[in-house]
Amino acid sequence: MYRRKFLNNLSAVGLGALIPNNNLLASSSNENIYKPKDRKYWYETLNKITQPVFFNLANGTLVKNMPVETPSSYDGRKNVTYLEAVGRSAAGVAPWLALPDEATIEGKTRQNLKSLFLEGLSNGVDPNSPDSLNFEKERQPIIDAGHLAHGLLRAPKTLWEPLSNQTKERLIEKFKVLRTRKIHKNNWLIFRAITECFLLEIGQDFKKDDIDNAVNSFEEWYIGDGWFKDGVKFSFNYYNSFAMHPMLVDVLKVLVKHGLAKQETYELALKRMTRHCVSLERMISPEGTFPLIGRSITYRTGAFHALSTLALMEKLPETISPNQVRSALTAVKKNLLVDEVFDKNGWLNLGFKGKQPDVADYYTSTGSLYMTTLSFVALGLPESHLFWSGPDEDWTTKAAWKGNSFPKDFQVQF
Repeated sequence: MYRRKFLNNLSAVGLGALIPNNNLLASSSNENIYKPKDRKYWYETLNKITQPVFFNLANGTLVKNMPVETPSSYDGRKNVTYLEAVGRSAAGVAPWLALPDEATIEGKTRQNLKSLFLEGLSNGVDPNSPDSLNFEKERQPIIDAGHLAHGLLRAPKTLWEPLSNQTKERLIEKFKVLRTRKIHKNNWLIFRAITECFLLEIGQDFKKDDIDNAVNSFEEWYIGDGWFKDGVKFSFNYYNSFAMHPMLVDVLKVLVKHGLAKQETYELALKRMTRHCVSLERMISPEGTFPLIGRSITYRTGAFHALSTLALMEKLPETISPNQVRSALTAVKKNLLVDEVFDKNGWLNLGFKGKQPDVADYYTSTGSLYMTTLSFVALGLPESHLFWSGPDEDWTTKAAWKGNSFPKDFQVQF
């Protein structure tokens, strides 16, 4: 059923638009002119990144056609890389795919990708498919099932409800089988928790102890000023933004909805993420680059997941405007997501700004790289939102290094 839909949509949109070679509304001021080039660049780039993943999964050719690059230190878990690509891409595209259908080029591109995702996920949980995804072996699928669950939570009416009953039942079973594996006591806890929260949200039995373990552990690990330790020891990297803040806030949102957590607990987590994002925005240099700190730098723009999420939620602090964030993130994307980041068939190369396998960590392969899609979640804001419609605006460091005024930094105690 989905294959017929996406082939029709593919014809309607055209290959050239698909494959590579609320509400804070705009004012009527002449200064607030919708920035179509920025939004067009964002959605075309996101489509360029995810199209090979979902197109091949929908056609049963993901395993056949997806290259698997690894660093020399790779630990050999090739059979987890395909779920990595699918789960991480799903989390990044979900808010954009959740927008209403429309008869524009963007709308048709979005509809095509949505159809590919639905058909692909059906294949991914079909035991007879050549692209049957690995949920059953090793521990890494705990992480990428969490990303997939996060995507489904972000767009349930678009990515979950249209699935067939058989596909839903199979995916539920896949999520539950993950409970058989032990988990690292670090950021991994939040991936298991968000998967269990998805099961809670759709009315399935869920493991509340696993959710509570993550929430309580994160409270113990909070060291102040918007930063969590990643387990027992502090690590200076982007995992607070990759996963820890955005997933914790969404876990607590589900718990509050179901009467399993207090509203003030959610609000505290949101305040902490907001403070973290103040620091994150200041890490973007005047030129639109950012420091290469910590591990997993091959996840590229995924380092700004939390900042893009806060923009999507319309919860940016008063000192940071939505169009300021758009300007900063667009500069980062244009600096980093250059042609050399992609191979000749449109797959992400292993590296940072190009193909650099030796900068990858031992657990990283091609599928891991699709974490970069997480910086695109603000595409879930409609084009009329100030994020898109506002004029270009200097971000903090750009203003500061021009000698212009900028908000001084601060420290928070919560």
